Order: sequence, then structure tokens, then C-alpha cells
Amino acid sequence: MIRLLPLLVLAGCLGTADSEPLAPPSSPEARADTVVVDSARADTMRSMELPPPVPMRAPEATRPDLPEGFVRLSETAPEIAREIRYHTAYNFVGEPIDGYLAPECILSEEAADALKLVAADLEADGLGLKVYDCYRPQTAVNHFARWAGGDDASMKLAFYPDENRGRLFQRGYIATRSGHSRGSTVDLTLVRLPAFGHVLQSFPSPDELQRCDRPRGERLDEADLDMGTAYDCLDASAATASGAVSREAQRNRQRLKGAMRARGFINYSKEWWHFTLGGEPFRGQYFDFPVE
Repeated sequence: MIRLLPLLVLAGCLGTADSEPLAPPSSPEARADTVVVDSARADTMRSMELPPPVPMRAPEATRPDLPEGFVRLSETAPEIAREIRYHTAYNFVGEPIDGYLAPECILSEEAADALKLVAADLEADGLGLKVYDCYRPQTAVNHFARWAGGDDASMKLAFYPDENRGRLFQRGYIATRSGHSRGSTVDLTLVRLPAFGHVLQSFPSPDELQRCDRPRGERLDEADLDMGTAYDCLDASAATASGAVSREAQRNRQRLKGAMRARGFINYSKEWWHFTLGGEPFRGQYFDFPVE
């Protein structure tokens, strides 16, 4: 939070009084004296003038420290684009998710370093990465659980068109304990460089939704390579090896999987976008600090 410090502006009013009357300006001598006195007064006033106030710069906003072993991807690999969907209302719940206080990607140091290497490997082919979700606090997972037990289905078409909301846990799409909460799991896609040119700035309203499993051109254009479905499409067609998508989409999925695997990431077979660093440093630990 930026705190604005009060700016104190000092102002002075200068007053003068002649101790002796000046000679009438009718004679040359008097006019000369007048010039000398006026010049001296001006010099005195200039010497007493305060310099113009210098604006005080507010201190730069400081972000909270992260737990030891965690970093922000924006600092470790700023070339990787970030479109943190759970900070927005465009997700399967239909509202910003608890715990996402900023559109930041937080990861374990090891996962962030490995992801930076993936981005460097892809750069030669004119490709980059766009991340959708990284570390996820347990608070957010609890939010998912509350939603699953409710009756809101406003985002169904765009995220789980053929699934029953109450069965998403059983089907393995969401969990009461998420690998994301360990800090080494990331959801992401492939984009053309420059990566930040493919970050969406707006999203459809609930009455403008399109099915997430439709072919490219009939679903939301997410500005990435064709992956066969939209991100977070909780559907069998989102499985990495699914043959229900185009040949191009299958190739792109394998390209992403290969690039990630080369740097130690393991794909979750039901979701083409979901990867976890092998040998993750916080295996068995689940965190609940906010994303900020």
C-alpha cells in the first residue's frame, strides 16, 4: 500500500519599511539614490526568498515477504506472461477466488527457475509461455469446495458443459488438497512471442459464454496456440492424449508437454495445461498464505 506523506509548503510574506524618507525624484541625485535603495531592497528580498518547494516522493509500494523458498515469477522470469484467472471472475466458480489478492504467480524457487529454462528453450522457435495459475492457497481450495456444494451453475457452459458440478471432485478435476498449494504446480499454455501480447484484457459475461470444448473459432479465443479446448475446460477432451481434438491441437499439447518434461515437469494426464515439478521441494506440505 502506498502511503502519501504530507507535503509541507513554507511560504513567507516579506514586509519593508524605510527608516528615512527618500528625496523627491525631481532631481538627478534623488533619482540616483532611489535606484540604489531599490536595488539594495531587491537584493535583500532575493536573499530572503524561500526556494520553491520540492515535491516529496512517496515511498514505493512494498509487497509482503513470501515464505522462505517461494518467489514471484514476475521477478524470476518476467518474460513469462501472466493471466491469473482466479483473480478474475472468469472461472468455473464465476467470481474472484478467495486468497487471490493480486494477479501474481508465486512458485517455489526450484519451479520458477525450471520454468525460466523452459521459456528460454522455446524462445528459439518464437514461442513463449502464459501462466494461468501457480501457487494456490488452501483458502482458495476451500472456496472451490463451498461452490461445489451449492447450486450456482452460471459458468457451466464455458468450463464443465457435460459434467455435474457435484462430481468434479470425484472426477479428479478439483481436489480438497491441491498440488498447487505445495507451490511447484503450474497451469500454462503456449503463445507466440512476445508473450505479454497474448494476455486477455477482458472476458465474456455469463450470457455470452461459449462451450470450452468446441473447435477453435467456436470457443473463447484465448490468444494461445490451438490446444483443442479452452483452459480449465473440465471435460474428457482436455485430457492431454485425447484424440477428440484436432491433429494440430494434439501436436501443440505434445510440444508443451515435451518442453516442460525436458526441464523436469510432469504432466497431469487429465489436463493438458497442468504440470508439477518432479522432486518438488515441499512435497506433502500445503500452504495457505495469500497470493499478493
